[in-house]
Amino acid sequence: MTDYQIVNRVRELRFFADEMTQQALAEQVGVTRQTIMAIEKGKYSPSLEVAFKIAQVFGQPLERVFQYVPGQ
Repeated sequence: MTDYQIVNRVRELRFFADEMTQQALAEQVGVTRQTIMAIEKGKYSPSLEVAFKIAQVFGQPLERVFQYVPGQ
């Protein structure tokens, strides 16, 4: 059976959003900066609610921010 992982474009989207800081994103989403950092590094998969909030901050559909792909 193939393992899957969630990958994301959060860091890239922050960069293109006038280099938004992790702290600024965290405040808009209602989580800590450490949570944003862990999500970006792929060490933590956000809840569906947090994932939708992050996508909303960037004005992107969920699937443009997070993808569920086969593991390496």
